[in-house]
Amino acid sequence: MTPEEYQAKRQARYERLLSAAERAERESKSASSQAHDMASVIPFGQPILVGHHSEGRDRRYRARIENKFRKGYELHVKAKALKSRAEAALRNTTIFSDDPAAIEKLEDKIARLEERQRLMVEANKLVRKNDREGLAELGFSDGSIELLFTPDFAGRIGFADYQLTNNSANIRRLKERVKKLVKHSEDETTEKRIGAVTIVDNVEDNRIQMFFTGKPREAIRTELKSHGFRWSPTNGCWQAYRGSNAMFYAEKIATQTGGENPS
Repeated sequence: MTPEEYQAKRQARYERLLSAAERAERESKSASSQAHDMASVIPFGQPILVGHHSEGRDRRYRARIENKFRKGYELHVKAKALKSRAEAALRNTTIFSDDPAAIEKLEDKIARLEERQRLMVEANKLVRKNDREGLAELGFSDGSIELLFTPDFAGRIGFADYQLTNNSANIRRLKERVKKLVKHSEDETTEKRIGAVTIVDNVEDNRIQMFFTGKPREAIRTELKSHGFRWSPTNGCWQAYRGSNAMFYAEKIATQTGGENPS
């Protein structure tokens, strides 16, 4: 996958989520409008009509109005959630493994964190010496220097031990990610068939994909979800992020279904 294709993939996800949000909002307004129209024929303050047939019809009619209002509200909430997800997808700066520039971006981030680690260590040495000029030469502003000499809740000055420990842990974690990406950089997309299920190890999309010949039984769908698989309407399959666990459960579930023809 080229960088251009990856960006197009991200943009397509944003547009799908935004389109779904707009559709939900239209349906919300439609349901709310129908509820208002239905309610407008009932005189304000009119109680439920009393009578063997009239009372039942009146209650059912009012229940339909209430259901319409509820559906409109639920769709409005869904639309807001989808729009929020769309905006988050657009501004997301997380480095995903299927990004063709992932290794380069991770190495750049590691370099920045290592520089931060060096600065924190040097700053703590200067704080212990009460060397404000040295901190200024390192690039710290007057405000930052004052903060370094302001004791925290535990009476500590400078950068706390946990800040250096957490930063160092992030560096190690990212270096492990780079190792794994380099190791799998030559991987190629493969597929296998178990019974009526085709399992695709999709390197380009960074997904383990399961293609059934029909809709899996509810028990199978529940198990798929419990192991991180989600239905992808775009690809017409159940898929999860690539990994040994995902492949293990894909093969296990495919074997469980055997040669059955899902319905």
